[in-house]
Amino acid sequence: MRKSLLIGIVAAVLISAGVTIGWIGIPAGGPGLTGPVALADETDVNGEITDSGQAAIKAAIAAVGPAVVRVDVTGTVTMQNPFSDFFGDPFFRHFFGSPFDDRPQRRQWQGVGSGVVFEYGGEKLVLTNAHVIEDADEIEITDVSGNDWSATVVGSDELLDIAVLKIDGDASGLATAVLGDSDTVEIGDWAIAIGNPLGLSYTVTLGIISAVNRDIAKPSGIGVYNNLIQTDAAINPGNSGGPLVNAEGEVIGINTMIARETSSGIPVEGINFAIAINGVKDVLDQLVNSGKVTRGWLGVQVTDVTPQTAREFDVDPDQEGALIAHVYPGDPADLGGMKDGDVVVRIGDTPITSADDLIREVALLGAGTTVEIEVIRQGEPNVLSVTLGERPSEEDLADYQGKTGSEEATSEFGITVGPITPIIAEHLGLNSTEGVVIMDVAAGSRADQAGLQEGDVILEIDHQQVSSVEDWNRIVSGLSEDAHPTLTIIRSGQLGFVRL
Repeated sequence: MRKSLLIGIVAAVLISAGVTIGWIGIPAGGPGLTGPVALADETDVNGEITDSGQAAIKAAIAAVGPAVVRVDVTGTVTMQNPFSDFFGDPFFRHFFGSPFDDRPQRRQWQGVGSGVVFEYGGEKLVLTNAHVIEDADEIEITDVSGNDWSATVVGSDELLDIAVLKIDGDASGLATAVLGDSDTVEIGDWAIAIGNPLGLSYTVTLGIISAVNRDIAKPSGIGVYNNLIQTDAAINPGNSGGPLVNAEGEVIGINTMIARETSSGIPVEGINFAIAINGVKDVLDQLVNSGKVTRGWLGVQVTDVTPQTAREFDVDPDQEGALIAHVYPGDPADLGGMKDGDVVVRIGDTPITSADDLIREVALLGAGTTVEIEVIRQGEPNVLSVTLGERPSEEDLADYQGKTGSEEATSEFGITVGPITPIIAEHLGLNSTEGVVIMDVAAGSRADQAGLQEGDVILEIDHQQVSSVEDWNRIVSGLSEDAHPTLTIIRSGQLGFVRL
């Protein structure tokens, strides 16, 4: 998986718009010598190029602009009285009573964003950001002519930060935009942002595509935006959910995030991001038909094959594919036989040449799908059959990071254990990730003879709580060789005790 972008160095850049720079030829005799210098034709050519460029930009704006809408949202939030701790203190109440209402108060909030109307299955729907309509009680959209409609959420996806809205009422008069192909976007292409920054309806800004395939940490600190388009077209609060448009008048992205300063507080400008529209189109069917997006889950950390990673995992640096840097214990990849250092070159019939290929292909496959995965292991091809799980939430994935850092489990009594990741907890029907799960039981061992099985969850050893692999290692390392501990386990949702 690519590293997230770290904005650490800021360069001052002079940007000019609509300025044509030409070169004036000096006669061969050198400066100061007289002679005809014909500039009229060159000026005409430059003028035609400028006019042509402006015409194309204006045509693109005309094609998409009428389909851009303002999205006004209203919601309520429950707020605790900020003086509750002070006035609620027993000492204060004893001497002064309780002269104020310390119950939580409900407050109304309002927000504004942007959206773009598109046609799907003969119906006009609105694309916007999920964070624009999050927790909204009421949604209203307004077109460029001032006509307004109420709207409801058809579906939303927190990971991609995309939501689809249904327009309540007759929307036949609304214009629609064409969703383009973001895979064809190149650095230097024109980029046009249309939206409602700071509530100023129908604002258009122009710039270029600055970069593609950016991975950026989300402002919440949980999760990462993948495959963003970076542009210097001005985007401000209120632009969220509006379209990023190419010079052909096609939507290539949905504006979602701006960078205003570095981690050390240095102000920056011209660094803005949009969700690539192809990623949106990939999940539209699910959003519209089921209201949410369910993605496949392999249970690996993946990266591209680079000279550094090739050395680290002893693989051919010229090998194309996605390098498996870590396999989560008990997850689909582990159960299917994948190992650290494998290079994935094919999933089903789809060739895999990069980490992005793998992430996208697995996400598009549904949970429960069994698929052939071809890997290169120690220079030899291997074909594995893997049944995919369901991708956990962003919050659960943050927990995976902690699990990844766990120390290796000590094998004892013929038992090999592993951490309980969120997906294992879901698979086993557990309500938490406390404990360790038995990954393997050696045939003929004390654990085997006692009837322990793979998938059993160990909660205690001799009534000492086992919350993690670290707890397991600490407790078993203190037992004597002839110890006969009692394990508290969960199997099929039932609590039990097994003496070894």
